[in-house]
Amino acid sequence: MVTGNGQSASFWFDNWSPMGQLINFIGDRGPRALRIRKEAVVADAINGSTWSLPHPRSQQEVDLHTYLTTISLPLPHNCVDKYEWIAGDSILCTFMSATTWEVLRPRKEIKDWFDVVWFKGAVPKLSFTMWVANYDRLPTRARLASWGVPISPLCPLCSSYPETRDHLFLECNYSLLVWKEVFIRCSQSATVILNWSELLSWIRTSATAKLSLLKKVAAQVVIFHIWKQRNNLIHSKISIPAPIVFHAIDRDVKNIISARRHKKAYRDLMAIWLS
Repeated sequence: MVTGNGQSASFWFDNWSPMGQLINFIGDRGPRALRIRKEAVVADAINGSTWSLPHPRSQQEVDLHTYLTTISLPLPHNCVDKYEWIAGDSILCTFMSATTWEVLRPRKEIKDWFDVVWFKGAVPKLSFTMWVANYDRLPTRARLASWGVPISPLCPLCSSYPETRDHLFLECNYSLLVWKEVFIRCSQSATVILNWSELLSWIRTSATAKLSLLKKVAAQVVIFHIWKQRNNLIHSKISIPAPIVFHAIDRDVKNIISARRHKKAYRDLMAIWLS
């Protein structure tokens, strides 16, 4: 609230001072302490060219009195009170949701991996798993053991090395068998990926945009199915051979491409995947 003549600005409930709503700043005892009723407007607290307030008895009242000394009295009679919407450093005449959203949720620099996780046509559950894996927040056994959970940190798929994210998805012999088939369909050459950064680089480094998109889809499906198989083995004691897991991956990739065949970006992916 920007005060003009003070005839409509609520003394207690409008934000007409730097302290915000005075009923909150001074407290519920404020109307009795300052001898100003709750329904009063700013003009009601003025007597001619002075503020009709009692001597301050608290630090909050002292702060209010200090601010009031900065306001020239009497208030102009030809200037009405008005509301302004302030979002950050921008003063607006009306509320704008876009500007307010930018203030509530400040933009940060774009992550270099965002297009590998979030892209047009991505399947939400696959992107979510890829996103959590990218942040290395999946509850692998190595992480659970580091938290003090009394379990073996070894990988349930190979039982040879600690189950870290990079081992489970990239280094485990079980995962290598799955990736071998994916590499054949995506790059037609033998590929060795040792860590997560190299996986992201492999996805982005492609001769064409369509091949890059195919790698994004395939990588998300692989991460999802390996994590799913890992959970099946731990919780249900169901062990599925790597070739059968790849068969499920192959089916899901085909279904994703087929369901989006009307999109230009996905139009030739099936031919690349099957070649």
